[in-house]
Amino acid sequence: MQRTVLPLALVLSACAIPPKSPSQEDQTNIVILFADDMGWGDLSSYGNPVIRTPQLDRMAQLGMRFTDFHSASPACSASRYGLLTGRYPHHSGFGWVLFPGSKEGLAEDETTMAEALQARGYATAVIGKWHLGDHAGVLPLDHGFDEYFGLPYSNDMLPSVPNRNYPPIPLYKNKLVAEYNPDQSTLTRRYTEYAVEFIHRNRDRPFFLYVPYAMPHVPLHPGEEFAGKSPRGIYGDVVEELDWSAGVIAKALSDCGVAEKTLFIFTSDNGPWIIKGENGGSSGPLMDGKGSSWEGGHRVPALAWWPGTIPAGSICRELASTLDLLPTALDMSAISETSTARATKLPLDGRSLLPLMTGGAWQDERIMLIHGPGNEIHGIRKGRWKLLVKTNSQTGVVPHEGKVPLLFDLQKDPGERRDVSENFPEVLATLQSLLPK
Repeated sequence: MQRTVLPLALVLSACAIPPKSPSQEDQTNIVILFADDMGWGDLSSYGNPVIRTPQLDRMAQLGMRFTDFHSASPACSASRYGLLTGRYPHHSGFGWVLFPGSKEGLAEDETTMAEALQARGYATAVIGKWHLGDHAGVLPLDHGFDEYFGLPYSNDMLPSVPNRNYPPIPLYKNKLVAEYNPDQSTLTRRYTEYAVEFIHRNRDRPFFLYVPYAMPHVPLHPGEEFAGKSPRGIYGDVVEELDWSAGVIAKALSDCGVAEKTLFIFTSDNGPWIIKGENGGSSGPLMDGKGSSWEGGHRVPALAWWPGTIPAGSICRELASTLDLLPTALDMSAISETSTARATKLPLDGRSLLPLMTGGAWQDERIMLIHGPGNEIHGIRKGRWKLLVKTNSQTGVVPHEGKVPLLFDLQKDPGERRDVSENFPEVLATLQSLLPK
């Protein structure tokens, strides 16, 4: 495999085109690349001093970088549910992580982004980790995807795990198992190749491409071209391979002449698995990591590139979430807000990001719930303020001596070091009143 060097330097030059408002008559392609366990501090555009991510850095320079973007949940299955349905994880009816053979999964009455877009004539594909159930009736082709190539759950759920009796991990091609226990060092490359081929096949029609990578979830398996190359060790190797993949997929959009009619998103399903030490990522200045309702558990890197629509070099500091990607897709695929209720069977919790992507801001203080283990509601955000009524950590460390409720001014203190509940009792009372009863 030949390593592609800086394709985005050529591809993203189209961002010099003056921004334009998306037309409701247009059907814009949507590409979402979803890293697994990547932390807020893992990309050089977010301050990582060691890991080299030139493709994604270029996207940040010529697109939009979000600084207050959140996954729907700090753990795998619940996070993917939120992205694909635009709904809070406590609606899902299952726990925050599904295991092989679970009887639970994505319910039939949910409308996924793929289903809504498929109804608009989009070609749809998921290439990578599904993790929303592995039995008949809950797999991707049951939920609006035309094509599926990937693993049905996490790459660490293997037969070799002691005392679990996990079956051989299957690699699916649509509804059939293509092979068992695939060489995981080849997965990022194979996913990338399939994604490029899908783009070329569907260049003349609107498409939705969702690529939930296996990496950098442990066990870490960099491809041969990347193994041993990063100064950050094996974790850096797999992140740098994801950066390469993002560049190759972006180049395919340019090669097919569809870059200017495609919204390209890169983000992560939750924060880094910091208890894995050198095999885990970085949450930068944020508290804690994966599995936690502290900021490091769910505030994630997020980049958006849409030449001619998103102004180059944009930085969005508004509160945003993966919950917003489905409403955004409905908005930009010519489904108006008045018809959104007909496009989805159940009410949405997200909102369209189009106002932010075109240089605007929220007209109100965004309110967003914060989830913890078992999809319990641990707190709430309202603009700059964060209230926690429950806390948890996979590290075993208990900040603030386990006290709750806690109130943080994240504009001044994104690391959640200073509880200001006694200083702002009226803010505390307001946020408590907004929590679901």
